[in-house]
Amino acid sequence: MDVFYYIVFTALCVPVAALAWIQGVGNLVEDTPASRAFRNNYLLVYCLQMLGDWLQGPYVYALYEKYGYSPAQIGQLFIAGFGSSLIVGTFVGALADKMGRKTAGIAYAVIYSLSCVTKHSPRFEVLLAGRVLGGIATSLLYSAFESWLVAEHFKHGFSEQALGQTFSWAVFLGNGLMAVFAGFFGDFLVERLQLGRVAPFDAAIVFMVIGAAVMVATWGENYGDKGSRNIGEQFTRAWDAIISDPAIALLGGMQSLFEASMYSFVFLWTLAMSPNKEGIKHGLIFVNFMTACMAGSFLAGVLMKRSKPEKFMKGVYFVAAAAMTVPMILAINPVKDPSE
Repeated sequence: MDVFYYIVFTALCVPVAALAWIQGVGNLVEDTPASRAFRNNYLLVYCLQMLGDWLQGPYVYALYEKYGYSPAQIGQLFIAGFGSSLIVGTFVGALADKMGRKTAGIAYAVIYSLSCVTKHSPRFEVLLAGRVLGGIATSLLYSAFESWLVAEHFKHGFSEQALGQTFSWAVFLGNGLMAVFAGFFGDFLVERLQLGRVAPFDAAIVFMVIGAAVMVATWGENYGDKGSRNIGEQFTRAWDAIISDPAIALLGGMQSLFEASMYSFVFLWTLAMSPNKEGIKHGLIFVNFMTACMAGSFLAGVLMKRSKPEKFMKGVYFVAAAAMTVPMILAINPVKDPSE
């Protein structure tokens, strides 16, 4: 069965490589020793922290299932994580600006590591607290690091084009290769070494702590604009913008609906692929998911150079909807196991 996963992975690597070549990944607009050292330092830290996040992805549902919780109870745990991220995410950026982006990044590693520690307990209350901590950490991950990069980049006098290149590398390495590696490494820990489904969470702690240590040793602190408006004023301005321009509200609605579908997939893919708790290779399946995501990311870059988003995104929504109908159809007409 493992061979099938590797065949799919190999087949996906072909378009990823082709699209990466078309996109010109690796072309550097500014490559002085100073800019190279700064970029590599940031990418090292970012990749370690993203790896800590990605390692958990394939095994969250599977671990809760192993502890004997029902899909409804697991759903409550997921809601706790998403809900805490929703609440904290509204003000965590402003908080990071005041407390310092480096401090917020270190807080991410500490909070997420504590979340991983809770995975060793089968108690619902402990797991629930862990999900809340994980939601808070996720909000920090997607705000503190990029904010620190932008401020520190321009403080060093590097160009705007070089910043865009660093972001491109961060997406390719942190959101792409690290996710794929996490799937392979998680599979190695769980399936090959037989360390159990909690092992990837322990490995995540190690990577995040190493990343935090590099931050402590090499990063400087920076802060946001101290004269910026408070959170209430920011929400007021945002609401006024939505009211004054219906296109903003429509765009927000479209993105929210797409994200809702995606998070439904994140929650349900393990259950959909093993409805009777069949043994599946969570890590290897995750590898193929994330390799496909890399292909989509590169394809989006190619399409944006050749067309307007309002044109090609119609096709994206249609393809996504068609893909989501597959598990629905299989649930209505389940395929019988030929061994039965």
